Amino acid sequence: MRHAEVSYFSTDGSPVNPTEVPLNEDGVAQARAVAEAFRSIELDRVLTSGLPRTLETARIVAPGNDPESWPELREIQGGRLSEIPADALEREFVYAFRGVIPNEARFLRGESIGELFDRVLPAVDRLIADDGWHTVLAVCHGGVNRAILSYAVTGERMFLGHFEQAPGCVNVLDHGDGGEWIVRAVNVAPYDLLHLAHRQTTMERYWQEWLETQ
Repeated sequence: MRHAEVSYFSTDGSPVNPTEVPLNEDGVAQARAVAEAFRSIELDRVLTSGLPRTLETARIVAPGNDPESWPELREIQGGRLSEIPADALEREFVYAFRGVIPNEARFLRGESIGELFDRVLPAVDRLIADDGWHTVLAVCHGGVNRAILSYAVTGERMFLGHFEQAPGCVNVLDHGDGGEWIVRAVNVAPYDLLHLAHRQTTMERYWQEWLETQ
């Protein structure tokens, strides 16, 4: 799943350090809704990126499990917004996860898609190689989840940006003994099953949030 809702911009418009940002009030409610949906599911392990927003989500969703921290599953790292030219900022921010994104493309002029694959896919392989579990919950991030879903669908390092990941959403994947992936569900938000609350993407919402603080 993706971690639940956070606020990346303070009321004065300044960015909040993404390595420290906690869940906001909506995020706590979203995580509780996921916890209710997971109530009858027995989890063998709970993985997180180790960042506070994933750990906090995991502790609400799966309170009976001790969350593991896998730093390889941290979100793709963007550059400084202040270093992106003003005439390019909206395009690069809002369309950061649009279309089939090449491996050499850099997220907000920071980490590249290829570099994201370089750390996420070995972590996935390491998990699969361990046969001591049946059901795992991985609380990750929008970019990381897109990388895993894209690889599961294509079998290649092809990043499909149109896999939208709402805050607190759940994806369901099976991995068979023969190495095949089955993608059973994508972007399921227990608190808003039909995504009726809004029609914006997550990046569009964060852009609007930033504009409102300027």
